[in-house]
Amino acid sequence: MTKIDSFRGRAVLMLSHVAGMVDMVALPLWVGTLVQHYKFDPQQAGGLVTLFLMAVALTSVTLAPRFDRLPRRWMATLGYVLTAVAFFAASKQVAFPILAVLHFVAGVGVGCGLTFTHGVIGRSSNPHRLFALVQFAVGVFGILFFGAVPKIIAAHGGHALFLVFFVLMVIAVVASALFFPPGEARSVDRQAHHSTSKIPGAAWLAIVTVVLLTLNQAMMFSYVERIGVDHGFGQERANMVLIAVGFANLFPAVIAAALQKKVSPRTVGMAAPILQGALALTITQSQNFGVYAAATSVYVFVMIFSHVFLFGLIARLDPSGRAVASTPAMVMAGSAIGPFLSGTLVVAFGYSAIGYAVAAIGLVALLCVSRIKLVASPADDPMKHAVLL
Repeated sequence: MTKIDSFRGRAVLMLSHVAGMVDMVALPLWVGTLVQHYKFDPQQAGGLVTLFLMAVALTSVTLAPRFDRLPRRWMATLGYVLTAVAFFAASKQVAFPILAVLHFVAGVGVGCGLTFTHGVIGRSSNPHRLFALVQFAVGVFGILFFGAVPKIIAAHGGHALFLVFFVLMVIAVVASALFFPPGEARSVDRQAHHSTSKIPGAAWLAIVTVVLLTLNQAMMFSYVERIGVDHGFGQERANMVLIAVGFANLFPAVIAAALQKKVSPRTVGMAAPILQGALALTITQSQNFGVYAAATSVYVFVMIFSHVFLFGLIARLDPSGRAVASTPAMVMAGSAIGPFLSGTLVVAFGYSAIGYAVAAIGLVALLCVSRIKLVASPADDPMKHAVLL
């Protein structure tokens, strides 16, 4: 039996997390490919990705409360099998209605796989550190992805993107079927107690904050590649910036792990929406390539860094794993709305509207975090828990 905190357990969870969070890396290329190669307008392209992300969120909401009662290995495995089949089928289609159905089906599979992956991570001995590790794996994958996939698409066409997704899901299927850890509890008695208790109000504020931060992330990141091209920087330089994003994303999870006991999750949560707003306004309005490239390169950094702290906080507040099992719903609820909303704003008002929308949503996230007060926990000292102000 594979244990969560073993090398094999961490490796499988990393693969499962990377496969499930492929949108975090691929979103700009995904939308760009649908616009450039499939000739969809920004609203249609954003709508397809929104269907995928919406399905992830709905599936996670449905399955997370049942995390303790379902076979985790096989649920994760079957989820990625479904996604692999859907993406392979998508590589053979060009019609919008069929692609819409296949995007939704793929999202159902990812929602299933990610729900059980994140729930098991939440039951590890140190959820903050393990989540930082799997987020680091996403950064490594981002470098490989943007170093190779744009060239593959240029050589073979837009359908190649879905074949790349298919291969990634097949790898996740094999790894999960063989070695996915069962997710033993950190403390059986404590887990049983928390499984019957309500999720604390402070945790709900942290959950809403994650949703809003990921909404901002998806709104902006969906169109950074198109913004670069349409601002006259050229496709090649826009792709170079995306590669730089991948390198930049290697560091936030590592730094977050190192600062676990030195920085308050509340401080991180308050800084994140402010930085998102400032960077989004810079990206959408700057006509200078250097400024655009610098702001784009660190934009995802903010989301990854802050999410590690918020994930660790939510996992400590609800040791049963139910709350963190719904992480896909938190992330994808925001991400599902983002591409469609930003596409609609672009069609109606232009790219600058995305920047203003991100800033406004960031103010709401800031309000949520400001209502959380951290207090010492007698059970887990020196860790901290959160309560409402």
